[in-house]
Amino acid sequence: MNRVFLGRLSVFALLAFLSTLLCPRLVLADASVPGMLSANSDSGQFVVVASREPSPLAALPEVATNQEFVRLDPAFLAVSAERVKNSLLQKLGIQSQEMQGGTIYLTLQPARALDENVDVFPSRFGGHWVYHVALPDVLPRERLARALTSVFLMDYANRNAGPNLAVVPAWLTEGLSQEMLAESMQDVILSVPGQTVNNIPVERVSFTEHGVDSLASVRDILQTYSIVTFQQLCWPTDLELAGEDGGDYRASAQLFVNELLDLRDGPAKLRATIDSLPRFYNWQTAFFSAFHENFSTPLNVEKWWALQSVIFAARNPGPQWSPAVSREKLDQILSVAADFRSTSNSLPVRAEISLQDVIKNFNSEVQMQILHVKLQDLEVAQFRMTPSLAILAAEYRDALAGYLGEAQVNRRGAIVEKSSARVVSARDTLLLLNALDARRRSIALATGHGWME
Repeated sequence: MNRVFLGRLSVFALLAFLSTLLCPRLVLADASVPGMLSANSDSGQFVVVASREPSPLAALPEVATNQEFVRLDPAFLAVSAERVKNSLLQKLGIQSQEMQGGTIYLTLQPARALDENVDVFPSRFGGHWVYHVALPDVLPRERLARALTSVFLMDYANRNAGPNLAVVPAWLTEGLSQEMLAESMQDVILSVPGQTVNNIPVERVSFTEHGVDSLASVRDILQTYSIVTFQQLCWPTDLELAGEDGGDYRASAQLFVNELLDLRDGPAKLRATIDSLPRFYNWQTAFFSAFHENFSTPLNVEKWWALQSVIFAARNPGPQWSPAVSREKLDQILSVAADFRSTSNSLPVRAEISLQDVIKNFNSEVQMQILHVKLQDLEVAQFRMTPSLAILAAEYRDALAGYLGEAQVNRRGAIVEKSSARVVSARDTLLLLNALDARRRSIALATGHGWME
């Protein structure tokens, strides 16, 4: 799986780790530890050790000709790690003199497969946090960037921490690593040359201009997938962390971090979030403490993120759905899956209910959770629908916005009406939704598709 793990050390990694901890000077020279190579980064923060025998996978044609893979040795990894750190320092506006973290030991192991995990092992040593990262010497460039970003953020958060290890949210690691790769992938992550010409190592590199649009890959991915909600960002699944969702989570996390950085004093507030992680049991408290001027509650950030999502979707709607797909998507959004029990001891039965049923039967808290998600789904979907259904979806969205006291958004992503103290009543909202359902029924009958109750 394509993720960073906290786990057990292999025998080789454990020996390398203990040698660097107990005898750090011994690894500075190749001959000091038989069978091992080593290197230190310029700042001295990264110590790299490796077996003298690289993985035979490095010579595979699919690796040598694929720039998505990197082949590592101690020298190249030490330089890459230092460059990743400097790139993140710049992104977050951190002065290098502020970065007085612990030593990070990177142990290269001969790769046995092209999809091996990267393992991160934090530990307390001499009253300070130190980190050991065990990684294969052949791996995808993106995975290496994510691992180095993860350990950098951990180290920065824990540089003044006590015995409680800070937990860095997944969206921050994913978002920052994707931002870094989008802006300077070839300059930051280096790979051992794949071939030699006249005894000179040569590496073929295809340059792509970066810095013009760091969200280019995000736009490509999110034309196919929906932007994930704030709750999904907070609690990703294993499949999302592994990138097995088509890259939807990573793209959404990059967009989320990009939008946070664009806020007034955004980099400073992200720094404050990371700084305060060791003081709290969960990262949400640190986040809302740092961004209190922008978001006082989780609902505030959900509203803000929903608005950013619809604005992004409006600017990059992607290919328009067919009439049949538009109808299907709208029907899906306007239904809610719910479990019902006929008696207290009976098994729950899954049924699809309408938004009207939600408003009539659920308490206020549950209503808000469900309707805010539906609000965002309507905002994003309307830009992909055929014109008649796009207009209808926008009106459904406005009906929910009025009930929830939300801002209205037009088809270009601009706010056209600010929320006010007056909220449309439940009775009036139910009447409006019933009228919209009647129009939706008429459209379905007019196009010969009937109406599904």
